[in-house]
Amino acid sequence: VSAALFLAAFGAARRAGRWNVVDVVWGLSFVVIGAASFAWSSAAGASLTRRVLVLSLVAVWGLRLAAYIGWRSRGHGEDPRYAAIMRRATGSGSRYALQVIFAPQAFLAWFVSLPVQAAMYNRAGPGLLTWIGAAVWAVGLFFEAVGDAQMAAFRRDPANRGQVMDRGLWRYTRHPNYFGDATVWLGLYLIAASCWPGALTFLSPVAMLYFLYFRSGKGLLEKG
Repeated sequence: VSAALFLAAFGAARRAGRWNVVDVVWGLSFVVIGAASFAWSSAAGASLTRRVLVLSLVAVWGLRLAAYIGWRSRGHGEDPRYAAIMRRATGSGSRYALQVIFAPQAFLAWFVSLPVQAAMYNRAGPGLLTWIGAAVWAVGLFFEAVGDAQMAAFRRDPANRGQVMDRGLWRYTRHPNYFGDATVWLGLYLIAASCWPGALTFLSPVAMLYFLYFRSGKGLLEKG
């Protein structure tokens, strides 16, 4: 499912002439993977309450992220981060984009979403750890959504041109949106960890944290 979605995104990006289309698909991919897991787990005797909860949390997070990124990129050209990546291309730029941008994100979306997939097959009803995970998810979504809104408002004000955003949540953490993203996936992992197979997916939130802070998120942003 993830591979098919990102392959379709690659085709759309080629037609649009902008590889940052993948950023909108990134959030949507988790919704699609969650929906597929929800459908496939229906015959496994899993807890319907847990399945609905997990799908709802993933859908709220993924759809909000996709909508925000799509709105933010309207009227703009290529993202400077992807432009920097494509400057390293040798030979076919399209093949390079597929290999370096789309294929890795397809794999990463599948890997990061393993807690969601595992949680869908848990037969036990929601317990204490499930609700703790949902509360952690809510904290993460708050930081991510409010941080994005505060930054958008800051950038709309011409008086702030050339200044550093250090207000609101940005006063307390350098990247509240990335902090929130990582916290969301910690919360989803805690929901999955209430059963033993789900507990084994701990590398998924670690991978999200690593890429957010050291590679495609904060790392590339601060290099730019």
